[in-house]
Amino acid sequence: MFGESIMARANACSLAVLLLSCYVLSGAAEAAYDVTDFGAKPDGRTDSSAAFADAWSAACRSPAPATVYVPHSEFLLSHAAFAGPCSSRMALQIDGTLVAPSGYTGSTVWIVFDHVDGLTVSGGTVDGRGAALWACKAAGHGGCPSGATVSRCCPVPTHFPETIHVQSIYTAAARRAWQSLTVLNSRDVVISGLRSVDSELYHVVIDGCEGVAMQGVRIVAPGSSPNTDGIHVQASSRVTVTRASIQTGDDCVSVGPGTANLRVEHVSCGPGHGISIGSLGKESEEMGVENVTVTGAAFAGTENGLRIKTWGRAAVEGAYVRGVVFEHALMRDVRNPIIIDQNYCPNHACPHQSSAVKISDVRYTDIQGSSASQVAVKFVCSASNPCSGIGLQDIKLTLDGGKPAEATCQHADGRASGYVEPPSCL
Repeated sequence: MFGESIMARANACSLAVLLLSCYVLSGAAEAAYDVTDFGAKPDGRTDSSAAFADAWSAACRSPAPATVYVPHSEFLLSHAAFAGPCSSRMALQIDGTLVAPSGYTGSTVWIVFDHVDGLTVSGGTVDGRGAALWACKAAGHGGCPSGATVSRCCPVPTHFPETIHVQSIYTAAARRAWQSLTVLNSRDVVISGLRSVDSELYHVVIDGCEGVAMQGVRIVAPGSSPNTDGIHVQASSRVTVTRASIQTGDDCVSVGPGTANLRVEHVSCGPGHGISIGSLGKESEEMGVENVTVTGAAFAGTENGLRIKTWGRAAVEGAYVRGVVFEHALMRDVRNPIIIDQNYCPNHACPHQSSAVKISDVRYTDIQGSSASQVAVKFVCSASNPCSGIGLQDIKLTLDGGKPAEATCQHADGRASGYVEPPSCL
């Protein structure tokens, strides 16, 4: 009996040590840094940028996975730069609302994550307060920022390495507008349940990243807001966008140079300019775009549906589009449901040249709905680099009311199969 008593006490001690260890490990795994503990003011008027920076810095040093927590309130941020690398996985949990300063600003990015591997951004709202900038542009008096452009520090490779690692430099005029949320040079990123409202320019930008999953993101801006792309991806690989709802004044999803292995599924778009690959070919050297799948998208009242656009420039090295699948899309009152435009030029400084961007292996399957214009399928390809390998299968696009629409082709080669309406021009 004595031996049994000793054994029982030993087992009890072992269990106690195990429970204590689990408690310690659990506590370590749930390291949380509330921004209000670092001085953030939940009044929507006091700039809390310094407090957010201090909370991030402390969390980034944590040897265990850490969360920067934003509680239910409104917090004003003039600018937030969250830099890595960090000691462990990082999360920004937003239960409240982050608001930008009123009036347009002098920066290109508002909230930016750079070199943060294992990042999760979830919940909450970011409000870019872009109305002042849009009003300035609409007035047409000049003096307001036209928006940032992206350039690079060195020659851009024309192939895809296993890991794409690109540092972007944002250049613009002295007065600039900004993008709401930007993720740069990061791997293994999740953005979930985020709501972005009224960004001055692009709402969410993924640049130079690998392995990014965006889930349940909601983008909201007026259809008249200029250059407010919903989600922009460039120089990145293995990116997925799932079940996003996007209402904006430009492309709902835009795909820039250097994008590979992108999957966009079950995205609703409208108002907006559709889901666009490009524009490409504006710079003299660019990376191409390959292995893009868009499936289950729904478009309502948009300028375009499924679009590929390139500038009409002859002197472009490295740019191409190949291996694209557009499938299971529903159009309602869309001006250009299916379009390839290799003479893209949104301003008056058009090159008026034959595009050097080669487009090949693009398949459209099960695209249905209504067109707001007579031409529902439009392939305007390059005379010097004709589109090749275009495939149409099970297409049914008509004018509103069911009247027949048309298809037009220039320098486009491919084949149609199954039921195709309007009749293929390939």
